[in-house]
This record gives sequence, structure tokens and C-alpha cells, in this order.
Amino acid sequence: MEKIKGLKEKFSNENMWGLLTSIDLHHCNPEIIRDAEAIKLYVDKLCQIIEMKRYGDTQVVNFGEEERVAGFSMTQLIETSLISGHFANQSNAAYIDIFSCKYYDPQVAADFTQQYFQAKDITIHYILRK
Repeated sequence: MEKIKGLKEKFSNENMWGLLTSIDLHHCNPEIIRDAEAIKLYVDKLCQIIEMKRYGDTQVVNFGEEERVAGFSMTQLIETSLISGHFANQSNAAYIDIFSCKYYDPQVAADFTQQYFQAKDITIHYILRK
């Protein structure tokens, strides 16, 4: 994986279309991932931190017939694309995706996300899209 340090330059210099960051969180605080208002507040704060303009309201829906995947799912349109996520009750895990054609720092987003949901461990993947 390329160092995040040079990511902004590559994004600009190679005329990338967008940046996708996937954040997998494990052992989250179960009270936070089961609270729709806390998830909405997370999205609001995340958008402020990574300087994204929200388009419309954050949608948070609780569903899942299969216990393994049951929990809240979230979507938030942003003017430069989309933030989405799913929160798995059974495993206290969260899976967040941030896609934008405007650059943001994936490490800043991941660090904030881990702290907000009080996750004990995290895996981050990012992809520059042409």
C-alpha cells in the first residue's frame, strides 16, 4: 500500500477522479452503534472534519433479518459523492465507506471514526479512482 503521506500529491498530479476510503471497525461501543442519533451526529462531525458539504439529511435505517448482519445502515449524500456505513449488532463492528471526488485525508477520517465509535481495532483501505 502506498504511503498516505504522498496521497494528496498523487491525487492532484495524476488528475484522479476520486478517493474511496473503507474503514472497518471492530469491538465498537455497542451503545453508540445502536443509537441512530449518535450515528447522525457522527456523520455531521465527520463532514465538518473532512470539509464535506452534506446534501440532504443523513438516512439511518435499522434492518436485517439475519442476526449476523442486523443493525443500522447509514447513507449521507455529500456534494462530491457519498458516505455510507453499516453497523453490525452481533459483532459490534462498523463498516464505513467515504467516496469523494474532492480530496480529504483518509487517516484523519479513520482516526476520528475509530475514536467516535470507541473501536478497539481498525482496518483502513483506500483507493484512488481515475
